[in-house]
Formats: sequence, structure tokens, C-alpha cells
Amino acid sequence: MQENKKMNNGKSLWTPARLSFTLVVLSVVAAFGGSSCSSNDERRPEPPAPSRPVARNNSAPTPGTAPKPAPAVVITLPASVVNVEMRAVSGAPIKLSNYEGKVLVVNLWATWCGPCRMEIPELVKLYKEFRSKGLEVVGLSTENPDASLEGVKQFVEDYEVNYRIGWSPAEVSIALMQGREAIPQSFVISRSGRVIRRFVGYNPNDTPIQMKEAIEEGLNEKADAD
Repeated sequence: MQENKKMNNGKSLWTPARLSFTLVVLSVVAAFGGSSCSSNDERRPEPPAPSRPVARNNSAPTPGTAPKPAPAVVITLPASVVNVEMRAVSGAPIKLSNYEGKVLVVNLWATWCGPCRMEIPELVKLYKEFRSKGLEVVGLSTENPDASLEGVKQFVEDYEVNYRIGWSPAEVSIALMQGREAIPQSFVISRSGRVIRRFVGYNPNDTPIQMKEAIEEGLNEKADAD
């Protein structure tokens, strides 16, 4: 009753201190929410069948059963990825195996993804800076190539993209993402095919610096002798 009287007397619950705190929280949530997008083109795993109860404590395997494997880590790009011919915005199809011996950045993105739009100008700058030293960049849209053709072409023109752009088939996206359902995703690959660094999402303060460091590491690394 005391609380109701206070509220009826015109005292607002939204004091300046509470309002400021709420605005700060909302700003933090918005900042983290803009770091990556969920990929609509990635196949999502089917939910488990309800016929068998699922144990809540997964710290130890049930006797007689194998432990659940951890998500795979991409160390080198699989042959199923590097040997696929992928549709390109212009020119011949994109085939990642054609970049053997180069330091390569593979970027999964989409025109509708806000963080992708923030990252691509940085990729344009990095390619301009390191192209003469042996860097190549390939951007692979996760969108439907037929439905997005004009939009991607316009995007390339508007953003003055200076590297090759094409589309990633669903099976290639799945093989690269390894269950991480977010874009942009970028892979910095050494001359010998080793994945030096994988980036999931985009942080304007950290990602460009860390990607540049990974590229420089790859350029300074000698290719494995045959």
C-alpha cells in the first residue's frame, strides 16, 4: 500500500540514474549484436528426437557410450572446398586451389549483413596494401546467386571492391563454418595452405589490426618445400 501511494503521488520509477544505466545496457547489447549476422544459407542441425531423455550433466560420458566430439577446428581448407568451381561476379569461376603459393584471405559475407558492410572496406585497404607482396582476397557471398546477382554486382560497384567476388555453395559454407552460424567469417591462409587465423564476426577496433598481423605472418612465412 505504501508503494502504491508513492507511485500515485507522481514519483516516477525512472530516475535519472536508472535511465542512464538502462541506456548504457542497451548500448552494450546493440554493440555486441552488430558484430555478426546469422547466415540464412547455412543448414541448421535437426533438433534431437524426443524419444530419449537428454542428460543435463554432460561433464562425463555415460558408461558404455563414446564422448561427444568437440567441434572441428579448421587447420587447412579441405579438398572439397579448394577444388570446387564457384560462380563469380565476373570472369572465370573461382577455384581456391588456383591461389596455391599465395597468402589468401577467404571472406564469407552477404549484402544484407551490417558487419560485413563494415568489414569489406578494410579488406579493400588490405588488398591494396599487400597485393604486390603476394596477397589475394576472395569474397564469397552466402546468398542465392540467381536472386542476389544484381544486388551483389551493385555492392561491388558501390564499395569499389578490388578483389574477386563470387558465391559460396551451401556445401562449401558448411565445410568452412564448422557449425559457427555467423557471418562475416574470414580465413587467413598461408602459402602452404595452413589456416593462420580464423575470424568469426567483425570488431572494428580489433579485427583489422589482427587480420593485418595474420597477413604479415603469412607473407613472412616461407612456403613448405616439396
